[in-house]
Amino acid sequence: MRHFHLKRNQYWCPTINIDRLWNLVSAQTRKYYSVKHEGNKIPVIDVTKAGYYKVLGRGRLPQVPVIVKARFFSKTAERRI
Repeated sequence: MRHFHLKRNQYWCPTINIDRLWNLVSAQTRKYYSVKHEGNKIPVIDVTKAGYYKVLGRGRLPQVPVIVKARFFSKTAERRI
């Protein structure tokens, strides 16, 4: 059987849960953003730089506003972020 235009790893998509997002950030930045600051300073977590492409909605985030950059999000992850 022939398979024209074979794509290997077509469905490869490493995932990460919401409760592990703050582990991608260094301890200094976690401490910096945990205290309320004047002005509009919001941390940006880029998940794709860490090697993940999809964010899943298991777990809880701290009450700090966060911007998360990823390729894909689950419905529950969108709602919780």
